[in-house]
Amino acid sequence: MQNQNNASRRSFLKASGATLTAAAVGMPMIMTSRRAMAAGNLVVVSWGGNYRTAVEEALTKPFEKEFGVRVTLVDTPDLAKVKAQVMTRNVEWDVFDAVGPMAMTGSKNGYWEALDPAMFDQGDLIAPMTKEAVPFYGFTGGICWDNNRHPEGKHPETFADYFNVEKFPGQRTLRNRASETLEIALLADGVPADKIYPLDVDRAFRALNRIKPHIGKWVDQTPQTTSLVETGQVDFSYTYATRAKASLESGKPTGFSFKQNLIGLEYLVVLKNAPNKQNAMNYLKFAMRPDRQAALMDLHGNTPASKKAMDLMKPEVKKWLSNPANPNNVISNDAWWADHYDELTLKFKEWVLT
Repeated sequence: MQNQNNASRRSFLKASGATLTAAAVGMPMIMTSRRAMAAGNLVVVSWGGNYRTAVEEALTKPFEKEFGVRVTLVDTPDLAKVKAQVMTRNVEWDVFDAVGPMAMTGSKNGYWEALDPAMFDQGDLIAPMTKEAVPFYGFTGGICWDNNRHPEGKHPETFADYFNVEKFPGQRTLRNRASETLEIALLADGVPADKIYPLDVDRAFRALNRIKPHIGKWVDQTPQTTSLVETGQVDFSYTYATRAKASLESGKPTGFSFKQNLIGLEYLVVLKNAPNKQNAMNYLKFAMRPDRQAALMDLHGNTPASKKAMDLMKPEVKKWLSNPANPNNVISNDAWWADHYDELTLKFKEWVLT
């Protein structure tokens, strides 16, 4: 059909120059049509599993209803894919749900649109926003296990325990990324929590070399951090309080340790030249409303970035929030990671494959 159209067009051009005028008139109509299509769509990159379900219920479905915008969720944020889209100017994603190191590295590399501070209640945020990123929530990383297979005294509760394969034999997981994993390795190797940064990278990799034979899975897909324990494919897993909460509430005998945790911030950002930029900005404002923050955190158990949302949350959910004052806990230094993320991501990926 396309060849026939081209042939007809060539014949017509030979017969008359009028087609040039028609094309000039038609092109704005096509562009207007595309803009109209974009105006009713939004692509949000999220984390899959029960997290995705919570985002759908608390954010995307209410957003669709309130704004008349169709939202498509894409699983597993990937900064390399962001880079490819931005560098080739073929941007397909709009909103990106990023852990702190990803968000700050993307800011440094120019991957995000600037945000208008007036969009948000600055005094209500648990941490300051940056020029391109607004805090979304605080998350808690820690160790989980199956209480039936590994009852009290038979499972690790700190990261030093996690690396002690003689006392706690079995297969483990770690995330397939440098951030969080290097911090865990240093804590396991005896570095005090308040001395973690700047990271001693060589020491971290030496510690990881010792545990590497006991890693049953380097996890990319976050839901696997608990599902691998539930199915008995690994004995212990590094996961998140939200995942352990969901697993326990689904009837699984999942335990989670609050004796030592990694605490980090999640951010929302908008990709540079996002095809649905205005919808994306509206989504960020919507996601940061205290009522939406409380609804989302009630479903997956993280610490809301909106202080006002805390009073709206269910008491039974608040018990899953970590204690930043615990001296064994480490709060992710996102500014440090912004200067080292790309370099250490490459080094870590190469190390995993060797």
